[in-house]
Amino acid sequence: MSNEQPLRVKFVYFLLAIILFIYAITAAKDFLYPIALAILISYLLYPLANYLEKHKFPRIMTIIISILFAIIIISVAAFFIYKRIEVMVGDFPTLKKQALKNIDTLQSSIESLFNISDNTIEQFLKIRIVSFFEEGGNFFNKLFTATAGTIFKIGILPVYVFLFLFYRTKFAHFILMMVSNDKRLITVKILRDISQIAAKYMGGVLTVVLILCFVNSAGLLLIGLKYAIVLGIISAIFTFIPYFGTIIGGTMTFAFALLTADSPTYALKVMALYIIVIFLEHNILTPNIVGGNVRVNPFIIILSLIIAAIVWGIPGMIIIVPFIAILKILTLNLPGLRPYSFLLGIRGARRHAIYIPTIKELLSRKKKEMDDND
Repeated sequence: MSNEQPLRVKFVYFLLAIILFIYAITAAKDFLYPIALAILISYLLYPLANYLEKHKFPRIMTIIISILFAIIIISVAAFFIYKRIEVMVGDFPTLKKQALKNIDTLQSSIESLFNISDNTIEQFLKIRIVSFFEEGGNFFNKLFTATAGTIFKIGILPVYVFLFLFYRTKFAHFILMMVSNDKRLITVKILRDISQIAAKYMGGVLTVVLILCFVNSAGLLLIGLKYAIVLGIISAIFTFIPYFGTIIGGTMTFAFALLTADSPTYALKVMALYIIVIFLEHNILTPNIVGGNVRVNPFIIILSLIIAAIVWGIPGMIIIVPFIAILKILTLNLPGLRPYSFLLGIRGARRHAIYIPTIKELLSRKKKEMDDND
């Protein structure tokens, strides 16, 4: 008599395991996501720490230098953004008046075009706008003077990063001791691939954000929108959330222009700018700078982002993609799981995407056809 369980029983166990796993990581999210974020930051700082260590610096010193470098950069950027936001918050009374005036104008336009005199929506918007501008200053102050729990989570990150970098060799040896001798070569390959993909992903996302800081700010300055630099930087920071981040940042800037600018023309210009930025980021920057390193199916990324948002919120959306890329590496190197690697990857649809190698191949093919015709 066979001891093998029916397929439906295995499926039930599988679903139960997923439910328990999601429940566990949701219940422990305040503990887990700082660790997950620290792992990614460690991979980002690893090339610098490793370079210094190869040049005869002690490991402790290389890690401290790398962490201090990151803290200085983040602190300078945060201080710059804070001072810009402080100026904008100081103008909130003026912006509130302009927003209320724009709503009156919008309501009058709707009445004249559609012959609708119901002002329920107008009153609703006015109440929300007054509430936002009156409480907005407190919101930004709370954002930069966080609660004790948030301060602890941020403050513990450098400690986690230090420990991950300091014990990185020990962790690798531990994993190698857990596998049999015949699996050690493939395990070493997996560890190296994970290290490279995580570092390249974090560096790639940071590169895209920096590029969009310049592009967004320059575009908004050309349009003539107030607070162009701070709005451009804040909307670019949302790009740390793949796919949805640029849309969220563009929508926020569009709403600001629609409510506070002297003319709706500014909002239309902002919409046109961010349509271009979204196309640039989704089809050129991210696929070639980040996607070229991660090589994960965009459909899987979007599903993962939605699940991560439900489970861990914004921190989950920020960190989920590199962990999906790590999962892809594991499935690629384990023979029984290679079909899942194909599902997670971009093979099968890459020729339809706008990648630099694809463009070069297309241009080369066209040039060859023209030469043949001549």
